[in-house]
Amino acid sequence: MLILLPPSEGKTAAVRGNPLTLDDLRLPVLNPARAKVIDALVELCTTRPDEAVDILGIPKTQLELVTLNAGLSDAPTARADRIYTGVLYDALSPATLSPAAKRRATSRVMVTSSVFGLVGLADRIPAYRLSGDTTLPGIGGVQAHWRAHLGAGITEALGDGLLVDLRSGTYAAFWRPDAEGSSTVPARTATVRVLHEHNGQRKVVSHFNKATKGRLVRALLESGANPRTPAKLADAFRDLGWTVETGPATKTGTQLDIIVAEI
Repeated sequence: MLILLPPSEGKTAAVRGNPLTLDDLRLPVLNPARAKVIDALVELCTTRPDEAVDILGIPKTQLELVTLNAGLSDAPTARADRIYTGVLYDALSPATLSPAAKRRATSRVMVTSSVFGLVGLADRIPAYRLSGDTTLPGIGGVQAHWRAHLGAGITEALGDGLLVDLRSGTYAAFWRPDAEGSSTVPARTATVRVLHEHNGQRKVVSHFNKATKGRLVRALLESGANPRTPAKLADAFRDLGWTVETGPATKTGTQLDIIVAEI
């Protein structure tokens, strides 16, 4: 099973640690594409910092993020599950998982990244600022860049298991299950959506969505369940106490709606 998460916009920079070594990251097949993004981002923020503010959408109150990006190659690194922060990662709380669940998280969970394509929770990376919808000089659209390169990495990480896709829309555009021309990947893909039900109406609410996705992944890892199909995943979530509605199978996978009334 491969669980794909979105990154957090906010990140906690490592205070100490060795600098980035791409060869130490999972999925070395992505390293050439990773290196191109890093080189382009560092060059932009080093040689044209004023332009970088506008291109990267950096608030005027956070200009230190340009400096952060400029030093990306030499900055201290930490485990990805300590770099990424925010509602989803607070709810997942990787540091407080049981030992068995931590092992499952290390092997099964990966984060979609504008800089690195995919990273495992134990991969050591620096903090950075690069949104998935950015057009980066020297690279072009970040989404298009990863659409051209991410497939090989996901195919390797997925193997013949189930893909549990919890990415947000921006990062879902990096790669889609039907992109490989294989009929088996969509059949093994479950796209998870969280709907908040209130007064008989259902809608996606960002905070509910992120917190619930974090709790879903945490519960799945702690349970030890390893479903092989979207239907079995829905059953596993129901066994864990969630309300789940399953959509029809499509060319991009099967959508599972998790219905919540409160966080």
